[in-house]
Amino acid sequence: MALGGSRPRGRRAAGGWAPCAALALGWALGWALGAEPPHRCRPDTALLPPPLRRLGGPALLRAAVPRLRGGWSPCQLYRYPPGTPRPNGTGPCTRGWHYALPAAGLRANLVTQWDLVCASRWKVPLEQTTHLLGWTLGSVTAGLACDRFGRRPTFLLSLALAVPVGLGVALAVDFLMVLVARLLFGAALAGAFLALYVARLELCDPPHRLGVTMVAGFFWIAGELLLPGLALLCRDWRVLQGAVTMILALLAACWWCPALLLESPRWLLATRQLERARKTLQALAEDNCPQDSLLAELEAVSEGQPRYHSVCEICGTRVIWKNGAILGFAAFIGSGIRHCFTRNLVPHLPHFFSSHLVLVSTEAAACLFVCLTAERFGRRAILLLCTVLTGISSLLLLALTQYLLELIVLTLSVVGTAASHAVTMLSIFFASEVLPTVVRGAGLGLVVGANFVGKAAAPITAIPNSRGFFLHHVVFASFAILAVLSIMLLPESRGRSLPQSLQDGESQRRPPLFRRPPREDHLPLLDPRAIPHDYSRLAASTKRMLRSPEPPREM
Repeated sequence: MALGGSRPRGRRAAGGWAPCAALALGWALGWALGAEPPHRCRPDTALLPPPLRRLGGPALLRAAVPRLRGGWSPCQLYRYPPGTPRPNGTGPCTRGWHYALPAAGLRANLVTQWDLVCASRWKVPLEQTTHLLGWTLGSVTAGLACDRFGRRPTFLLSLALAVPVGLGVALAVDFLMVLVARLLFGAALAGAFLALYVARLELCDPPHRLGVTMVAGFFWIAGELLLPGLALLCRDWRVLQGAVTMILALLAACWWCPALLLESPRWLLATRQLERARKTLQALAEDNCPQDSLLAELEAVSEGQPRYHSVCEICGTRVIWKNGAILGFAAFIGSGIRHCFTRNLVPHLPHFFSSHLVLVSTEAAACLFVCLTAERFGRRAILLLCTVLTGISSLLLLALTQYLLELIVLTLSVVGTAASHAVTMLSIFFASEVLPTVVRGAGLGLVVGANFVGKAAAPITAIPNSRGFFLHHVVFASFAILAVLSIMLLPESRGRSLPQSLQDGESQRRPPLFRRPPREDHLPLLDPRAIPHDYSRLAASTKRMLRSPEPPREM
């Protein structure tokens, strides 16, 4: 079902670009809050041997030299000896820790607020994993809400929930409160991201879908680049969290205006909400297409009660289920294997700003590559190419890291990081094109949720004393090879209209890999200038031909 003669809705779709930068700030905020600064234990003179406690300066140094020769260590000034009872359950450092600040531009963050170092270091990966779990749950929940209540209400409700939850993070009084608030904050941001992604996509015609989505990706990258500057201005993690929350509040206040974000007309027509669809299409038709074509389009939809579809109906399909499972698996691999490459970059990027800039730069390079190639060569071919590059880079690093030059290792890590970014963003975009409108929200929510489950591999493997990195690398490298084989089973969506019903989604077929699939013809069969507007003469001549006697046949 084409909308309004398949004319682009560029102005309306472009309105969904600016919120991406604000949502990216909320996403990247967690890595600044959990950045671990260099630290050491504060000295405690109470741990000195009794004869040395009253001394100081040169006298202390002269008295300590014989003891140093006898095996006494200055480290005993900082930590309790092994097996010594610790009063009040304190950590090994008697006087706390001294931090080399600022860290990630902040003079105080979660690590310095609650001393999440040494024995409590595992709480930092726990907080990051909890935040990613919130994004996963929010994606799935928001996807279900999009298909039942609409794209616009889900987006506005998610933004409205993000504001009080974000303030709760800034005002947290203990670490447990931070965990719960960060979980809910991630869920709210994920709901806004998913609803905006689907609404923006459904307002575009086939030639402009990729371009509009990739420009939104650049706005997301711009938001990530703004985070270090905002951190330098705020200097404290509570102020930074409050600033991001205020930006989201301003965004929510502006986007309550219906002119900025309308309900998706595709979803309204697919669910038979004709009255709401008529109002939305009339608003979209002001500058794009004539009113007669909209009325004819509405008349083609049968009257009846609105019909909604649940995500469980996907399990009863064959093609839709297969496409969603393959693309969700590819998104999971692309995000999960990225840590295998970034781990090799960490020793060369000790500072937060340099590592953050390099990682965001690889994401921008991947977005630009997809934007330039996916429309020319097709979604499936580029996704297959990026998955192959990811798998080859991973296998080479897995087998030959100890034998390759350091420059080659860095090159493979950068290429693998960029290719994994491309796999993730193209898998999500590809899924949004092949899933039908009636279940697009729920299906895409599952794919995005799989993406964030893969991202959780990074903080999990960062847990102290964790020795599962090699197994993690082997498993994800093997999965990448399996993803290459499964991607070849996908259909091609370039240049095709979005499927509306489950029947449309089931009718998609896999084209040959090396032959370009035929593009949908959006042009009329005849030149509009040659089509007569008065068909009376054509009808009269046809009647005369039918009434004329049949000419005699020659013997």
